[in-house]
Formats: sequence, C-alpha cells, structure tokens
Amino acid sequence: MSKGLKVLVIDDEPEIRRFLRVSLTSQNHAVEEAENGAAGLYKALHQRFDLVILDLGLPDVDGVQVLRKIRDKNQVPVIVLSVRNREKDKIEALDAGADDYLTKPFGMGELLARIRVVLKRLVFPTDDPIYAAGDLRVDLNSHVVTQGEREIPLTPTEFDLLKVLVQNAGKVITHRQLSNLVWGSFNSEDGRLLRVNISNLRRKIEPDPSRPVYIVTELGVGYRLKIPAE
Repeated sequence: MSKGLKVLVIDDEPEIRRFLRVSLTSQNHAVEEAENGAAGLYKALHQRFDLVILDLGLPDVDGVQVLRKIRDKNQVPVIVLSVRNREKDKIEALDAGADDYLTKPFGMGELLARIRVVLKRLVFPTDDPIYAAGDLRVDLNSHVVTQGEREIPLTPTEFDLLKVLVQNAGKVITHRQLSNLVWGSFNSEDGRLLRVNISNLRRKIEPDPSRPVYIVTELGVGYRLKIPAE
C-alpha cells in the first residue's frame, strides 16, 4: 500500500481514533474522523473516501444502520471494528454490506493486512471472465473450470456458487447472501443445500478437500474465495 488512502474512521472512542490516526498516517494515509454515526454518515456521503473504518457501538445510532445507509449510496469499502464478537453480529454486518469484520482489541498489523485484502479485491478484475489461482482456472463466459489440463465438470448449481464467489473474491459472503444469490431465498433447507453443494464443489476443485485453499470457511458466517496470489 505505497499509495496513500483517504480513510474515514467512525468511532466514538477517542483513544481508538487516535491510535488509528497515528498508525494509518505513519503508512502515508490521510485520516478523517467522526465521533458519532450522524457525523460519520454525513462525511461518508458528501466526501470521497477510499476506505471507511466503522465501529458498531456508536452513541447516537447503531453502526449497522450507518452501514446500510452508506451502502444505499455507494460501494466504498467498509471494515467494521467492534467489540461485538458474536456470530450473529458479524453476519448482520456482513449482510448489510461490510467488506470485513475485525473484533476489538485488534493489532495494527492484522488491520493493515485486512485493508490490503479488501483493496486487492477491488482491483481484482471481477468483470474479467477469467479467474486463475494456482492451477485452478474459471472461465465465467464459457462456464469452463479447469485444473491444470483437466476440465472439471460442475453441476449448474455448483457453477453458480463458484461464480458468486469469483465475483466477490477475497470478500466474506454469508450463508444468507450466497443462498439468496443462487436460490433466491434462505431457509433451513437452503442452508443444508448450500453446505452439500460447497462440500461437493470442494471435492472437485480443492487439492485436499479437508484442507481447502480456495474456498475458505469463515466459521458460522460464510465462505471466502482466495484472491489470486493472496
């Protein structure tokens, strides 16, 4: 991340804002701050930012609501920082459009790594019909998946799942998001179908399905497809 970013930090804790400001400016990034949801939302909607770092426990409005309103207007990357560590909270934030979720306390090294992944996902050509990682190659136009010289036969549902993951490479996609995009709904039956199809897909594309390197599980939340050379 040699090129500096313009980052908006929305957090009511002065110590967190100061820590992030000092740490990010030392990496050549410009930092704007907001101490509540209203101020943060105004800045997010009226200025251009490369990244938003958002706390959920804001004094005036829940951070998830702020996230949804940001998503209604633009697709700026949003990383959530929160003390809330329940799977339910992570899923809610990711379903609302967060690009990543990091619980407090956190290390700056980990945050910088998460930022790199989010930004790499943005520059990864998701509209390019070819996805390649290792010896796995997915051609979205021709619906052909190969591993080395071998073509891998996928069912239509397996390909639809893989297509969604490719189009969101590097981003955690929740069970609900995947099910809605593939089946148009989410219920207990869809959840079971999702697990079965992901398991079948892994058996076909992973070198070792028991230790997946392409389709990574985010426990209790969803799945993430590895970005090439991640």
